[in-house]
Amino acid sequence: MSLPISENESGTSFSWWRSLRTTLEMIKFEHSVFALPFALIGALLAARGWPSGRQLFWIVVAMVAARSAAMSFNRLIDRHLDAQNPRTANRALPAGALSVSFVTWFALVASAMLIFAAYQLNPLSFRLSPLALGILFVYSYTKRFTILSHIVLGFCLGIAPAAAWIAIRGSLSPNILLLTGAVTLWTAGFDILYACQDVDFDRRSGLHSVPQRWGIRRALQASTALHFLMVLLLLWLAWVERMGWVTLAGIGVAILLLIYEHRLVKPTDLSRLNAAFFNINGWIGILLLLFWGADILLYSGL
Repeated sequence: MSLPISENESGTSFSWWRSLRTTLEMIKFEHSVFALPFALIGALLAARGWPSGRQLFWIVVAMVAARSAAMSFNRLIDRHLDAQNPRTANRALPAGALSVSFVTWFALVASAMLIFAAYQLNPLSFRLSPLALGILFVYSYTKRFTILSHIVLGFCLGIAPAAAWIAIRGSLSPNILLLTGAVTLWTAGFDILYACQDVDFDRRSGLHSVPQRWGIRRALQASTALHFLMVLLLLWLAWVERMGWVTLAGIGVAILLLIYEHRLVKPTDLSRLNAAFFNINGWIGILLLLFWGADILLYSGL
């Protein structure tokens, strides 16, 4: 069976690469930055210093492959809904710029890359990799029946630091689950913000979200509450892991960015939502990695 390229083009090398580029654009490949910093924090905490270069390499491969598999699968499952939503109708699949078969192959290859990367790390990572894929794929269906879809999405990112911990130690510690919880709440909080722009479409289509159920004003309050709990979990983790002032400074910076994020989005004005969602949350992950990483390396004497 040959690898399909696109619906209207022959199987040339040029069209294959163009389809691949379009797929990477469709899944926002650059947004791997959301989960990757927390995976690296988990790896640094587990190693209490620098993991080996080999471990870091395969952790990064696993994280990028996991997100690529999850996002491409989500676009496949949601392609008919995307075609009906004016905000998403120009995405590659509903617009006809990509074929279903090409994106299916992409998702399969990314899934295989995750499993192979896990195999390169340790036996427990390898055994758990199908479970991780299952969690990532289940999310795509949840908004069809529950407003807890935001939490499920959060958990999809939240397992990243726990997976990285397992990759380093070959076992799981309750401490790293605090970071899993923090990332889960952080992601759910900003996903609720993002869902505010689709509230009318969700109501018409029978999809479930916090804004659709409770309205935008209460959804923004729920997002704020989740981010408050996220900060508490980060402080708890800093305490049990005996982190220093650099980590606390990083949490302080994250708090300021979260406050700014919530000031950008108002019930009557969602015009700056994309800035809040993409830019600020990307910086939160990167800055937390820099501060926590610096603290861990200082503590380890490296």
